[in-house]
Amino acid sequence: METKPLVVIVGPTASGKTSLAIEIAEKVGGEIICADSRTVYKYMDIGTAKPTQEEQGRVPHWGLDLIEPDVRFTAADFKRYADLMIAEIRSRGNIPILVGGTGLYVDAVIFDYSFGPVADPGRRELYESMSLEQLHKYCYDNNIMLPENEKNKRYVIRAIERKSVEPKREKAPIDNTIIVGIAIDKDELYERIEQRAHMIVSLDMIHEAQKLANHYGWNHESMTGNIYPLYRSYIEGTLTMDELLSHFITLDRRLAKRQMTWLRRNPYIEWCSLDSAKDRILSLLASEQ
Repeated sequence: METKPLVVIVGPTASGKTSLAIEIAEKVGGEIICADSRTVYKYMDIGTAKPTQEEQGRVPHWGLDLIEPDVRFTAADFKRYADLMIAEIRSRGNIPILVGGTGLYVDAVIFDYSFGPVADPGRRELYESMSLEQLHKYCYDNNIMLPENEKNKRYVIRAIERKSVEPKREKAPIDNTIIVGIAIDKDELYERIEQRAHMIVSLDMIHEAQKLANHYGWNHESMTGNIYPLYRSYIEGTLTMDELLSHFITLDRRLAKRQMTWLRRNPYIEWCSLDSAKDRILSLLASEQ
């Protein structure tokens, strides 16, 4: 039996990847693997904009709810998981569809990353004991690029650790892979981001954030990104709901910009509008038959 192609759909947050992937999966007998560093966490449903239960019921989804919010999860962990799921989906005679905006997760799979050893806990302790200024000097001395959020000590430490365990990767994507990106006008994308933000920011979201904080605290990595710190500020009375919504929209716009910067470095992505992407992917799949 011929190996089914791996379909990869990438694009910025709120660009319509999930709906597109579901439509294609229903049409061709596909199963979706979510390549998203937020949706791997259990119980973080509204704040991470996970596919809804209705969407998950239409086609099988993988890569969701893998770990507790206080457990560390790396790109290497995702690569191992995704490789397993791709093989399993193909063994059922179905088409694996990798969908996501976390560029490192996607690249780890399609460029077959080989990750080095995990970060040394002893070295982590040393970095934690250093001041932010000392960490910056260490980066300058060792030719390590500072992260975008260079004033966040945790982000700087992660940049140092990534440099010390730099993964090896193939120059071209793995065989039998179709890679399509959603090209979307900036104004349209910003409008979609704003619409989704209004749906996420809700009373239910307050309950989700408070419940997670009560059980896991605010300081785990899963709780220090995305919308959750904003809800902490709201619950603690330092942000109004209007301010929270405005900040969230700004953060998601910045996320979309970072995602596109990452994705544009990949010359193997075929960019299509959301309207044309479905027909293009179906056409490419038909040519593989």
